[in-house]
Amino acid sequence: KSSVQTIGEEQIQNPYTELLVLKGHQDIVRFLVQIDDCRFASAGDDGIIFLWNAQTGEKLFELHGHTHKITAITPFSSSDASEEKKHLILTASADRTVIVWDCTSGRQVQKVSCFHSTVKCLTVLQRLDVWLSGGSDLCVWNRKLDLLCKTSHLTDAGISALLELPKNCIAAAAGKELIIFRLIASNDESEGWNILEVKRLVDHQDNILSLVSVNDLTFVTGSHVGELIVWDALDWTKQASECNFWDSSVHPDVQSEIKLSQSPNETSVQHLTSDEECVFAAVGKGIYVYNLQMKRVIASQRTAHDSSVLHIEKLPNRQLISCSEDGSVRIWELREKQQLPAEPVPTGFFNMWGFGRANKQANQAAKKMQENIPMYFLELVGDLIGHSSAVQMFLYFGELGLATCSADHLIILWKDGERESRLRSLTLFQKLTENGDLQLKL
Repeated sequence: KSSVQTIGEEQIQNPYTELLVLKGHQDIVRFLVQIDDCRFASAGDDGIIFLWNAQTGEKLFELHGHTHKITAITPFSSSDASEEKKHLILTASADRTVIVWDCTSGRQVQKVSCFHSTVKCLTVLQRLDVWLSGGSDLCVWNRKLDLLCKTSHLTDAGISALLELPKNCIAAAAGKELIIFRLIASNDESEGWNILEVKRLVDHQDNILSLVSVNDLTFVTGSHVGELIVWDALDWTKQASECNFWDSSVHPDVQSEIKLSQSPNETSVQHLTSDEECVFAAVGKGIYVYNLQMKRVIASQRTAHDSSVLHIEKLPNRQLISCSEDGSVRIWELREKQQLPAEPVPTGFFNMWGFGRANKQANQAAKKMQENIPMYFLELVGDLIGHSSAVQMFLYFGELGLATCSADHLIILWKDGERESRLRSLTLFQKLTENGDLQLKL
């Protein structure tokens, strides 16, 4: 069993050497959402929404309006050309309400209370100037919070996640099913829409936990039992899929010990993120880099953390950040392996996800292809220890740092120590100059 990588106190490549602890929440903080370049909102099980300054850590507003835990949150900026751009956020709660908040004034703009069940997900279609709520049904709303159209009861599982697709389509995860809907404008002069169920994709064997859009042509889904499917975003056909290898019905020759060692939690695809080339998957305790062109995993860290990885993001450089139930936040760098030509290529999770079942001829072709393909590995370059409980997610603010939220009720702002030190020196210099305490001798 591979052990978790560790890193010493000397973390040369980790810039986050200072932290600010933000207190206010009384329960698990599950969501962080960026409002603009330096503001973000936090929400969780206490039903309160806080607005923060990412630079200073200052609490800007405390928004009260929900009576139960927050189940979804999304930014909802106005795009009306006639008025100044308004930064709004939408929040859904287990109290079966959705509230629109104004981030500038901290005021409640409007509230919708006509839901029959909890809204589990929200998404804004900026181009069409509508927003969607998903739960036991899918509803389409306009900016004034008028209900434009809705589906009838879909499944007992309800919709847990939504993803915008091209051509006014939506992918909705409902249990094991992926339901494709299309929004169609009403024929009359009104701004109404109709919602049409186009297709149900039943390729997953278990509940779909994560959805990510790669580009206008591709999106990816991941399930509770470690399946990952790459879909065509235009015709919703499968482009590639990876599946679990420990299922003895698929592989009668697999030893039962292997099957027993793989509990669903260890293989669950908790979160997906993507750039144009790769999909980065948080699978159980590990993280995996799946190349879309090669249709295979090119790098993996099977035990990136001590517990399940809950959130993963790719930074603009070649770095990844992951956070876990174990309370840690880790920074990884994707590096190319220096390989000797004769060295066999380790396929790692590639075989585990079911590509090792091809015939000998295909295996030889794959081997030949692998000889010309650079192999990568994930190196741990930073370990941020500050939370005492599961880190739910994080937001990356570039030079302003990193915001993390946790089950310990805290939010931590991780800062680049060198940058903060320079800013303090500059501020001090300016103060001294203003007060005339600094005599500049020429």
